Amino acid sequence: QVQLVESGGGLVQPGGSLRLSCAASGSSFRFYAVGWYRQAPGKQRELVAAITSSGNTNYADFVKGRFTISRDNAKNTMYLQMNSLKPEDTAVYYCNAPVGVVMRWGQGTQVTVSS
Repeated sequence: QVQLVESGGGLVQPGGSLRLSCAASGSSFRFYAVGWYRQAPGKQRELVAAITSSGNTNYADFVKGRFTISRDNAKNTMYLQMNSLKPEDTAVYYCNAPVGVVMRWGQGTQVTVSS
């Protein structure tokens, strides 16, 4: 049974926008910090943005001013609003969130930024 489901990836032009969503099952989501990560081919997975249970955020330097992480605890859903996208943002994006007693990864969604 899938416990984290991502959506919203796709192909966009440089300067464009996408909004990623990640929906979690269970009752643990609202209590813990969650994050978005990305991984490009041949590279290590890296943190993009994180948000605490109370809404405090932090961002990797390479997305500051362009991306916004948010969450809706009533819907067990987290979001990543991605603006001013660059070709170097091309990667598979993964959400990381609690399901039960462990943190789990979403299945990944491909974001491709190209003209």
